[in-house]
Amino acid sequence: MNSERAQDMIQPDAAYPWLLPSAVMEPRAGGGRARRTARDWAVDIVCLAFAALFGLLVADDARASAQVSDGALLADQIVGAAACTALWLRRRWPTELAVALAAVSAVTPCAAGALLVAVFSVAVHRPFRAVAVAGGLALASQPVQAIVRPDPGLGFMGASAIGMLLVLTMIGWGMFVRSRRQLVLSLRERAVRAEAEAELRAERAQRLARESIAREMHDVLAHRLSLLCVHAGALEYRPDAPPAELARATGVIRSSAHQALQDLREVIGVLRAPESAAASEGTPGAGSGPDADRPQPTLAALEELLEESRQAGMAVRLDQKVADPLRVPAATGRTVYRIVQEALTNARKHAPGAEVGVVVGGSPAEGLTVVVTNPPGSVEAAAVPGSGQGLIGLTERATLAGGRLEHGPAPDGGFRVRGWLPWPV
Repeated sequence: MNSERAQDMIQPDAAYPWLLPSAVMEPRAGGGRARRTARDWAVDIVCLAFAALFGLLVADDARASAQVSDGALLADQIVGAAACTALWLRRRWPTELAVALAAVSAVTPCAAGALLVAVFSVAVHRPFRAVAVAGGLALASQPVQAIVRPDPGLGFMGASAIGMLLVLTMIGWGMFVRSRRQLVLSLRERAVRAEAEAELRAERAQRLARESIAREMHDVLAHRLSLLCVHAGALEYRPDAPPAELARATGVIRSSAHQALQDLREVIGVLRAPESAAASEGTPGAGSGPDADRPQPTLAALEELLEESRQAGMAVRLDQKVADPLRVPAATGRTVYRIVQEALTNARKHAPGAEVGVVVGGSPAEGLTVVVTNPPGSVEAAAVPGSGQGLIGLTERATLAGGRLEHGPAPDGGFRVRGWLPWPV
């Protein structure tokens, strides 16, 4: 609400810059003062005309009452004209000008109009301490003027009261204008800050979307490439296998490589287009990336994943305790699917030949539990670079979903992965 109000108040700055004072305009690129706008020139001319008219009225009153000689009156008018001309300096040195004019107007009534304008400028452009100093001197000059140049019609008390009232009126008006300008500046600062924060939120949403895509692609590509390595290894160590088995293995290699390349092409395409990496509201992965091009796996697709691993030569046993996997929320089922997928990939890399057991169970009241275990492999596995990164990412993913993931060595020397996720109703 504040940012909208700020935009409404600052919009004239972009459309009609001449309507605003230079004090609320953006500073110049070099850090200097903003140039005077057409409004500033108009206000300066009006202030000069007001001070000159006020001085002429005072001079006419003095001439009519015959208080001073013609020579003294001429000198007063010259000094008053000089004071009015000095008002062109009120934007650069308002306090100094007000102090000087307070001393001059104490003995020269024709400079009283210029003093009022100078006091107003101090109240607009300077903080309260400067206003107190200049305003105090201006107030003190009024009784002095009433003594030096008495007014027979008003008397000492009347002339002093009217002069002080005029000074206080100009101070109050100037402080009101200053507070209004400060409000505009604060609203503009809030608008700029809100715009910067919106850009940061957009960048953060894009970064989170890219991390989500990278995490998803890691799970998919690791699974595909591990299948490819298993079948390629089988071809390497069993060149005398039957033709049908060789054909099946090469088919799996071709299919896995094709799927891996397709997944890699999709993630590269998304990362090259940052604007498509996040949804309109900044939700990572929503309506963009691979999610928008193909359906994401859920718990109902778990059997297909295990069957794919069995075709690669793995021994996988599934204990499905969820009566209807289709009832499981898509996001929760997808997380379980990725946990099992990563566990199968790790078992294939670190425990080749071992039978993998998968247990999935739960209910809306208890949540969803998945346990994947495997004994030690029948043959020693070679070291794999970057091992463990997938489980770290899945642990973070489960935590973000409101669940938890535990993994580590099993008592029999194997490995165990156990995850729990809430089941939103």
